[in-house]
Amino acid sequence: MTAAVLPFPLARRCAFIQKQVTHASLMNPDAGVRYVQHQLDIQAEAMRRRGIDEDLVQRELRCMRRAIQAQFAASVQTPGGKP
Repeated sequence: MTAAVLPFPLARRCAFIQKQVTHASLMNPDAGVRYVQHQLDIQAEAMRRRGIDEDLVQRELRCMRRAIQAQFAASVQTPGGKP
């Protein structure tokens, strides 16, 4: 029997992504990048502690990074630049 492993639930992901974009947008660009990377590192370690396969951890990190970038780009395009 096989099952799909979803280490980062979609509902939680949306809140996490928005939170990271909001915090990073309040920082200077370099600090924002470091902040996002630190948050992704924390997520990676949490998944590893739960025994999630490294390939899946890396896939999830790529997805989270892209989601953060997309949300940030969308927030920059809104009037007033607020996420």
